[in-house]
Amino acid sequence: MTLRYAAAALLLAMPLGGCAVAAVGAAGAVGLAAAKDKTLGESVDDTTTSGEIKAKLLSESFNRFAEVDVEVNDGLVLLSGRVDSPTDRVEAEGIAWTSVGAHDVANEIKIEPAGGFVANMSDEIISGRVRARLIGSSTVKSLNYNIETYDRVVYLMGTARSADELKRAAHEASVVAGVKQVVSYVRIREPFATPPAPTTQAAPSYNPAPDPTYGTETDAELLGVNY
Repeated sequence: MTLRYAAAALLLAMPLGGCAVAAVGAAGAVGLAAAKDKTLGESVDDTTTSGEIKAKLLSESFNRFAEVDVEVNDGLVLLSGRVDSPTDRVEAEGIAWTSVGAHDVANEIKIEPAGGFVANMSDEIISGRVRARLIGSSTVKSLNYNIETYDRVVYLMGTARSADELKRAAHEASVVAGVKQVVSYVRIREPFATPPAPTTQAAPSYNPAPDPTYGTETDAELLGVNY
């Protein structure tokens, strides 16, 4: 099965994400695997990678990285939260890349002063409300979505069964009171391709010439795109 990114910054002026998802342990990941559209092994790998990166960040410096949140879905690592300096932001991403389970890193860390307990609680409430709306939607498979919220910006991760479902999930998040922006790093699950009809005529055997441009471009920072 192939998946494609719908890395979209859904500027739908409104809130919600959920940090509780990131706290699910390995046992919880196993329990949810059957309900989610991902294998048990993928769920455990993502949970292990998330815990490993968070532990490395706190080991490096609790004071500098305590407010950095880590969410992982299918090898895509989302860093959100805040740090004090650009150097800390770059270092946090570097630490995330040291995990063998990190296939891509989206760095959404903000450089700003601490928001305090009230701001953190507000984000948690928004995440919970977004989760509730996804659960209540008849067209969204809520278990396929992870939610993080920081400074009233809601980050969605996971797998959508279609582009229409993703739009619906983004809309549900955007209408939550207090949401300032919705950013999507959700992948859209591609439908299975219909195999070609069998033929009795042998197809020519050949190896296509390699693309000379492949691998010549430098990697750019992974960003959400306006949806």
